[in-house]
Amino acid sequence: MTKQNATIYIIDDDPGMLRYLSDLVGTINYKSRTYANASDFLSSYSDEGHGCLVLDLRLPGINGLELHQKLSENNIDLPVIMISGFGDVSTVVKAMKAGVLDFLEKPFKGQELLDLIQKAVNKNKSDRLINNSQNITLKRIDSLTKREKEVMELVVDGQLNKNIAKQLEISVKTVEVHRASVMNKMSVNSVADLVRTYLKVKDC
Repeated sequence: MTKQNATIYIIDDDPGMLRYLSDLVGTINYKSRTYANASDFLSSYSDEGHGCLVLDLRLPGINGLELHQKLSENNIDLPVIMISGFGDVSTVVKAMKAGVLDFLEKPFKGQELLDLIQKAVNKNKSDRLINNSQNITLKRIDSLTKREKEVMELVVDGQLNKNIAKQLEISVKTVEVHRASVMNKMSVNSVADLVRTYLKVKDC
């Protein structure tokens, strides 16, 4: 089986559990990075592409829920699978509300975790594609002049060229020139494409 392009980060203070989880991840040809505590992970983490984080809830120092919060603070965008031998309903609810992808209570079957890891990696791939697309669109919008942005927003709002010209106090011909420039810079072929593209990043 060929090596798949994903890295699974594993944090657990039990050396035996770390070895087990690392070996388990190896059965599906994913790379693993193991850490005994959250601080070691935060100090050495580097983005190696698609992946996810398998995180023990109860850790020395920074616990699992606290680390999950720090991921956002450090702009680390990894789906989190939280595991614990001391799970309870309130903790599970708190973790899921915080954005943890899944919560697995020890002892668990290896295949259960592998299924969740695959789900998390697929989500990470999808999120990265969306983020990359949004970044490209935002850069294209940044390339527009102030007037082009004004024209684009009115076009997206469904305004006709003559109405745009009236609102911006410019000629219809000038609107047409700006509109053509917007379509070119945004790499779209129709108003429908422009609307879809713009709405995807409107609140970014």
